[in-house]
Amino acid sequence: MIFYNPSGAPELACNSCGCRWFDRMTDSCYECGAEVSPEDLAEYQAALDKFQGEKSVSI
Repeated sequence: MIFYNPSGAPELACNSCGCRWFDRMTDSCYECGAEVSPEDLAEYQAALDKFQGEKSVSI
């Protein structure tokens, strides 16, 4: 699950419990232990890339 914080940046949240804290060593939620799927990680990376592109300033 992706949601956007007040500054507009995407944040990844657990699909099972909504927690935003993950163990990056095991790609699992600290709260409930649910695994983060590769699809969720890819969706989150795409949202980060889009956010970065929108925030970039060209000189």
